[in-house]
Amino acid sequence: MNEGKPGTPGASEGPDGDFVLARPERPDGDYELPRPHDATASTPAAGVPDGGAPDPRHRGGTSADASEPAPAQSTDTPASTPAPGADAPAHPQPLHDPDPYSTPPYGEPGPWAPAPPVQHPAATPAHGVAVGVPPVPHETAPAAPVTPAAPVAQDAPAAPVTDPWARYDPWAAPAAVAPLQQADPVEEDVRRRRGRRRRALAGGALVIALVSGVAGGVVGVQLERNGGIGAVELPQAGVEAPDRDPDSVAGIAAQALPSVVTLHVSGGGKGGTGTGFVLDDRGHILTNDHVVEPAGEDGDITVTFHSGDTAEATVVGRDSGYDLAVVRVKGVRGLAPLPLGNSDNVRVGDPVVAIGAPFDLAGTVTSGIISARERPITAGGEKGDGSDVSYVDALQTDAPINPGNSGGPLLDGKGRVIGINSAIRSADGGLDPEGGQSGSIGLGFAIPINQGKRVAEELIETGKATHPVIGITLDMEYSGDGARVAAEGSDGGPPVSTGGPGAEAGIRPGDVITKVDGRPVHSGEELIVKTRAHRPGDRLELTLERGGEERTVSLVLGSSDDG
Repeated sequence: MNEGKPGTPGASEGPDGDFVLARPERPDGDYELPRPHDATASTPAAGVPDGGAPDPRHRGGTSADASEPAPAQSTDTPASTPAPGADAPAHPQPLHDPDPYSTPPYGEPGPWAPAPPVQHPAATPAHGVAVGVPPVPHETAPAAPVTPAAPVAQDAPAAPVTDPWARYDPWAAPAAVAPLQQADPVEEDVRRRRGRRRRALAGGALVIALVSGVAGGVVGVQLERNGGIGAVELPQAGVEAPDRDPDSVAGIAAQALPSVVTLHVSGGGKGGTGTGFVLDDRGHILTNDHVVEPAGEDGDITVTFHSGDTAEATVVGRDSGYDLAVVRVKGVRGLAPLPLGNSDNVRVGDPVVAIGAPFDLAGTVTSGIISARERPITAGGEKGDGSDVSYVDALQTDAPINPGNSGGPLLDGKGRVIGINSAIRSADGGLDPEGGQSGSIGLGFAIPINQGKRVAEELIETGKATHPVIGITLDMEYSGDGARVAAEGSDGGPPVSTGGPGAEAGIRPGDVITKVDGRPVHSGEELIVKTRAHRPGDRLELTLERGGEERTVSLVLGSSDDG
């Protein structure tokens, strides 16, 4: 079906006999057929060979339609301009550009209507982007050689296109069509984008607020419950050396506690708890008589040391008049005796430390001061015959002393024993070795160690203690100031013992003793206390009244063992 068609350069014959045009390769991937060169005025008309005869290969070249005037050229394609000085063409121009490839129906003019000129659709560039000018077809001579069109510079301005069919080529390869783009943004889209941004910002702010609120709540609860985040750790002082000043309460307690013991006594259906302290390394322990009294002759006494060790003890000697007793433990080694002080050196206001087992709380340490010296007290008397009454010229202290402290040491500021805790004044006004069970009200009394030392030595040596005596019987019912000598003796004998210290000093029945060694006495109990504060053989100076006259006598104290 290609008979009569000239061979086209660069074309090859297909399997069905048709010719396939070769397509030039372009770097941008688009294909465009080469355009013939512009025809000059001397170039024969399309389809007319040299000599003016029409080429039979161009169909309709001899048709009468060839004489019809050619339609006007598209406004975007300039018409071919004859060379200067050339004559006007002999024949009218064809209605469309000649087809150098003789492809029907655009090869030779025919009776059918002319096709529109070839155009190449171009993609609409984005706003503000320069594009190259598409190549413009020009009139060319049929015989002119076909060469590829030179690429158009990308920065050339685009020519306006008025004829939509001016560059149409149905046989050209389809050009890549870029996606349509809007030259100018629509105001509505701008508003939408702004709204989306606002909504995004508001959503982000809301999320941040929610997260912050939750985190703040968690932190607040943690701080409220634990005072902080994480583990609670309160400020605390570091570890310090355990040693203390020896003169401090802690230092005194540390030195004395190993020598203080707790006594558990039982016997005759009775029982009790008290305190004692070690006198020597032979196992002698000093305590109160009323502590060991429940044991009687065959009771049990168990001694518990500060270390927790226990041992059985036996009574060495006891004296109810002084309210003192000595017990002994055997088979115990490493005992540490407490050092003894001098109660005559004590002054009111001196600091003291009391150690004991109040209510069986062993190793209890309390502290206070000396509130008074030579405080005459009497305790006991439950038997009714006066044999269990103790007379003490005591040291008064405000160091707390409670039931169970009896027999424990009262220490001075250097850790030396200056008294033996013996009695307290209870809230009901009574004075009792154990204070009933009422507890301390700050009025505690201790036997001076000078008296306790003498009695303890006698109990250890002989098992009993001696009492200094004047050799007179006192009227305990006398309510006046001083101690009055009774009119008769308690056992029916004379009130002033014959040959005794009082008789030798000239004391008579009815005399009222008002002073001992220059210190006033106000009762019979107080005279006994002052007397027992001395040893037998000590000299006393007594001031007495007789018949309204005052006189002073001197005597040497005797001993209760003298009969």
